[in-house]
Amino acid sequence: MTRYEAELVVARRETAADGVLVLTLRHPLDARLPAWEPGAHVDVVLGPGLERQYSLCGDPADGAEWRIAVLRERDGRGGSAYVHGELRAGDEVRVRGPRNNFRLEPAPRYRFVAGGIGITPLLPMLAAAEEAGAEWTLLYGGRSRARMAFTQELARYGDRVTIVPEDESGLLDLASVLDDLSPDTLVYCCGPGPLLDAVEARCPAGSLRVERFRPKETDAGAPSEGEAEFEVVLARSGRTVVVAPGVSVLDAVRGAGVEVLWSCTEGTCGTCETEVVEGDPDHRDSVLTEEERAAGETMLICVSRCRGRRLVLDL
Repeated sequence: MTRYEAELVVARRETAADGVLVLTLRHPLDARLPAWEPGAHVDVVLGPGLERQYSLCGDPADGAEWRIAVLRERDGRGGSAYVHGELRAGDEVRVRGPRNNFRLEPAPRYRFVAGGIGITPLLPMLAAAEEAGAEWTLLYGGRSRARMAFTQELARYGDRVTIVPEDESGLLDLASVLDDLSPDTLVYCCGPGPLLDAVEARCPAGSLRVERFRPKETDAGAPSEGEAEFEVVLARSGRTVVVAPGVSVLDAVRGAGVEVLWSCTEGTCGTCETEVVEGDPDHRDSVLTEEERAAGETMLICVSRCRGRRLVLDL
């Protein structure tokens, strides 16, 4: 499996809101960048052991540059602090991708819900829905108006966009946009976990698409079931790798010398999604839909395990 990877130049560095920095990335030789669709994200390698995923929030038709937005997180793990404090216009940064686990599916009607920096993957979706002639609305909340990015950019859509600063208007009125959804409406939501959980509780089955920046809280299996030793058979070579309790499938196969793609190790980016040839995966990711989990055709090997004693993977 191959993927695009290159050193890109920070062509522009702009402030989109309090604590939100927008970086525009270009190829140093002005080469065209790979095409992408709304919902895609890229991996940005900021240093040894410091790799983060950011949604592309520019124009998919512009092959000359990619745009990302980075929220400065006070209690983060160092990625946003590095971007805000160290990266300057003219600097180069290694970027991989794009990948898309949050695709905009065709529909006549959409309801978009964003919380804070969760507005970023939705921006190109709004433009795509508009171009397609779909009926849509956006409900966008944040702690304060000053901390909500891209509000001026959104103004062109008029009353289809509802801006809700919490310090002025309180929490988002989800009932106003999610109750009584028509069967042909898709809901797209991105933001903090509590917002996604609240939206999920109101949406009919099959209507919701979400992207999480942090792993979803899951009910792990009992130690005898969820953390027991099991075998992974590598279908391409026939080799068998033992996955010990407390060791991820990803670490086990890498430890056996198998090259696999990986990034976040939290089950949120989708880089390590692997085809399941045989066996019953114990899904613990925040990417796959319930339908995809039930089908059991792929799994994210950085966090998911096996419900039985043996998995056969396309590795």
